[in-house]
Amino acid sequence: MPSLRDFATWQPLLRLLRAAHAETLSAPGGHVAGQISPGAWSVPLPFRSPRPGRASLVSDNQEQFDAVGRIVEALEEDGSDGVSFVVEASSAPGGVRLHLIGPASSAEPGVATAHPGTLLLADGALPEPVRRLPEPVPDAVPAPSADVELLQRTLRERLPDAVGASEEEIAAAEARLGVPLPAELRALYQVVRGRYEDWDDYREPYDTIGCELLPLGEVYVADAASRRVPWRFAAMTAVETGPEDPVQGLVGSPGWIVFGDNGGGDRIAVDLTPGPEGHVGQVIIIGHEGNIGAGLVADSLTDMVVHRHFDGRPVRRAERPPLVAHVNRASLPSIEAAAHPGLEVLSIGVWEKEPLSLAPVFGLPRLRTLSAHPGTLADPCGISRLTHLEYLELPPAEWRVLLDAGAVPTGLLAAGIEAHRQRDNPLRTIALADEILALYGRPPITDITVLEGAARTGS
Repeated sequence: MPSLRDFATWQPLLRLLRAAHAETLSAPGGHVAGQISPGAWSVPLPFRSPRPGRASLVSDNQEQFDAVGRIVEALEEDGSDGVSFVVEASSAPGGVRLHLIGPASSAEPGVATAHPGTLLLADGALPEPVRRLPEPVPDAVPAPSADVELLQRTLRERLPDAVGASEEEIAAAEARLGVPLPAELRALYQVVRGRYEDWDDYREPYDTIGCELLPLGEVYVADAASRRVPWRFAAMTAVETGPEDPVQGLVGSPGWIVFGDNGGGDRIAVDLTPGPEGHVGQVIIIGHEGNIGAGLVADSLTDMVVHRHFDGRPVRRAERPPLVAHVNRASLPSIEAAAHPGLEVLSIGVWEKEPLSLAPVFGLPRLRTLSAHPGTLADPCGISRLTHLEYLELPPAEWRVLLDAGAVPTGLLAAGIEAHRQRDNPLRTIALADEILALYGRPPITDITVLEGAARTGS
């Protein structure tokens, strides 16, 4: 099997990279970078288009697939989730210097890039939306449509051959979950235990129940930890539940009991922690592409299964100042327009006017996240006056200003460096990241292996 840290393993890919980026790699400081994992890769190589009238085939880019495949085999042999790499020219004719960047305990992996992801500045720290627990709604009760007897009777009529779970199996599931099954969900599993081997046609229970029913042993609590939202994405969102909302806008909840799937990866759950306008035991859908919140499916399991209601009910949201504000050429026109006491996240994007002052948001009690594009801040050192920041994302130049001025906020839990994927050398980004990590007493990003040799076999 190929070895991940053997230059020969990388040689076919390096040959392709050198041919595709000859001008870049011959320039002073020139580099190319990428990331490879067993399930996906981001490698800066052009794909050959298929002939007109024919679909693209693996064989059209066989050399690239074979070259990356060698590295994937090495990753699997090494038991590694992935590796980032930076290629530079070496002094030898036709030679290259390859930097392999492994995972770091003090940084999340970058997304499809060799640059480090979020820097973790405090052990075990979680972004605020992930820390948020459901608000109590003492007046919440089950929906009038909830009817355990009607639900069971309907299920038995529509699925006469169904095999139900035993009381021992239900008790074991409740012990594993740490909570008793809601009455309607218990009634459902007493009729249909959810095992695929019980059915000749798996569509039969799907059509009856309205979703793919999980086996009882796979039912789980969709708390915040189950969603595994990267730090940066969670830091850039906010939990918001209005008085008109049936579902709380959480990352996850100890009261979301997942029992099904819509067939596309979205999870179906019973909700025991509803919003102000919801019902205890309502059915919700947790989207697999979102980082926060869930949608209402039906007011009860009975409503979903018996009455075939799957679309929730309309919610007319009241106008409120946004908790997440985007200042850029297409959204809010100024930081003044974004500022209000409840503001949690300020994102400054593409901006073609004079750089902006942060003065309008000084002293805001809930502002915990700031992200800014290059050149958008008139005085980056003003960031030191945002005393409640937990997450800060800046380009390298702005980080340099803060570091040189000793103005990096001391209370950060995490940080991001907004580097250009190909223009900025990830090795310089890592050096900058290590400076930031050192301020917080965190270990540097040290798992870097350097290999050097000829990109072309026989050179």
